[in-house]
Amino acid sequence: MGFAARPDVRPLLDSILVGDCIAELKKLPTKSVDVVFADPPYNLQLQRQLYRPDQSKVDAVDDAWDRFSDFQSYDAFTRNWLAECRRVLKDTGTIWVIGSYHNIFRVGTILQDLGFWVLNDVIWRKTNPMPNFRGKRFTNAHETLIWAAKSADQKTYTFNYAAMKALNEELQMRSDWLISICNGSERLKTPAGEKVHPTQKPEALLHRVLIASSNPGDVVLDPFFGTGTTGVAAKRLGRHFIGIEREAAYAQAAVERLKQTTRLDDELIKVSTGKRGEPRIPFGALIERGLIKPGEMLYDPARRTAAKVRADGSLVCKDATGSIHKIGAIVMRAEACNGWTFWHVRKGKSYIPIDLLRQQIRQEMGGVN
Repeated sequence: MGFAARPDVRPLLDSILVGDCIAELKKLPTKSVDVVFADPPYNLQLQRQLYRPDQSKVDAVDDAWDRFSDFQSYDAFTRNWLAECRRVLKDTGTIWVIGSYHNIFRVGTILQDLGFWVLNDVIWRKTNPMPNFRGKRFTNAHETLIWAAKSADQKTYTFNYAAMKALNEELQMRSDWLISICNGSERLKTPAGEKVHPTQKPEALLHRVLIASSNPGDVVLDPFFGTGTTGVAAKRLGRHFIGIEREAAYAQAAVERLKQTTRLDDELIKVSTGKRGEPRIPFGALIERGLIKPGEMLYDPARRTAAKVRADGSLVCKDATGSIHKIGAIVMRAEACNGWTFWHVRKGKSYIPIDLLRQQIRQEMGGVN
């Protein structure tokens, strides 16, 4: 018997649903979340205990939630939860799935079979990976994140390109991320000093994911919530979260952790948009607003050349007419020109780039962060 979908997602915002992920996903409204971050069981297939050279036991993942009878049962599970995630994603949404070599290739195939469109695979390079104690393989020093749109036809999704550049000292963010594993005070421990969760993800990883692919106020779904790293990053960055976790102990740990998490001020969570994200302002808008008048002259930076402004937003310079960009290119004898920064207008005793007047309109529109 199926579950009736709730008509409104708002009562579930910033909450943890304790139960089977597929059953709980079926309760969510269709097209109700902006981003999914999924850290599913990896199906590690451990066959025996691991020991360090000093014979101390390695705290490996051997929990029941990570065990499946065979690949077929794991694939069926993966297909079911991914299908539900695709249903609840908005048509402008994206999904992140993280995994290791044990499962990520199977997950990737099923993602594509269900109609998702892969945007990137991101390699999380660990600065401090667990060594390979048996010495029979390379040290597993990375995990893979698949970032996918809901479909190949999807034209609109959130990617905060300028914010990623700002986070990376104004260089394009690459698809290999060097981030430490979760350790130190961030790692949740029991009173006995044991890990609360064996695969707790670092907050730095989720911080980057959410800055890249979501905006303040968005709804972030994590169907394998664990101890709540996704919720902590979402709350701090002013996003809403919905967590699903079947293990009550993990869910309770997440609740306590979230109580200690403070949301940043609105000004601090604004996302850098860069020029691409700003409203498009045509040069003609400056004339319509009266910031530049027909007949007024524009000048190159050295004020050697002048062009007259027409009422329709075109420029006249000697025998040439055209846009601020075309006439600028002619004056520079170049193939292209950014007319906004090239042309200057006299205001009082000063000459200012016309781009400053464009920014004035953007501020009036609320388009500058």
